Amino acid sequence: MEEKAVMKQQMLQLQKMASLGMLSAGIAHEIQNPLNFVLNFSKLSCNLLKDLKDVVEDIQDNINEDDADDLLDIADNLDTNLKKIQEHGERAISIIRGILLISRGKEGERLPTDIPHILHEYAWLSYHAKRANDKSFNVTINENYQEGMPQCTVIPQDLSRAIVNVVNNACYAVHHKAKTLEANGDTSYKPTIDITASVKDDNLIICIADNGEGIPDEVKEKLFHQTITTKPIGEGTGLGMQITHNIITDGHHGTISIDSTLGQGTAITFTIPTK
Repeated sequence: MEEKAVMKQQMLQLQKMASLGMLSAGIAHEIQNPLNFVLNFSKLSCNLLKDLKDVVEDIQDNINEDDADDLLDIADNLDTNLKKIQEHGERAISIIRGILLISRGKEGERLPTDIPHILHEYAWLSYHAKRANDKSFNVTINENYQEGMPQCTVIPQDLSRAIVNVVNNACYAVHHKAKTLEANGDTSYKPTIDITASVKDDNLIICIADNGEGIPDEVKEKLFHQTITTKPIGEGTGLGMQITHNIITDGHHGTISIDSTLGQGTAITFTIPTK
């Protein structure tokens, strides 16, 4: 009866997540249109400012020198501000495209993918999602990617899910450890997640490591093959690592390994053939 009750709670959580996923995709699609207007009009305004500066320079001899300098300074400041709007608007568009890719990507479609970019985007999306739900959450994310790393052919929306699942678990592990230590008066702990990626011997190798609580051996043995979670009901479904395992092994013909020491941390490594 207890197992049935837990399974019911997990199913309800899955239904909630599915509904939120559809809602997120709809919101992302609707936000993309006004963002496109912001970007287009900021680019148009930059061009108009360039024309304005040219006009001021042409008539500079006919107006007060101080006034001409002021006009050019104002134009430069406006140009800088508009470029910042473009930069952050394009960043927002990139995030939205990622959300839409997860929700609408063609099943099984392999595409040449910038792996460092996708790791950076989804690791930080996971961080901000955790941060939005709990303002006390904080973690240092270190990223180390092979210089000049070539694009790799993967199923980007599936790999994105795997990255989010692992980073979510890492965020939970370091945050729970931090709260436990703080409750015992220890404030020296620094939550950290290290993300590395490289291509070696025709294999893409991705490692996501944390200095969190670690995983007990009895949980580690079942982690990829059974519905199991160490999180309270409502915070985890127990399916994340099962799905991740299937994405890496079945979807990409790769391997996934886990190295964890209780109390010290966990490292999850994906090895995916590039050919």
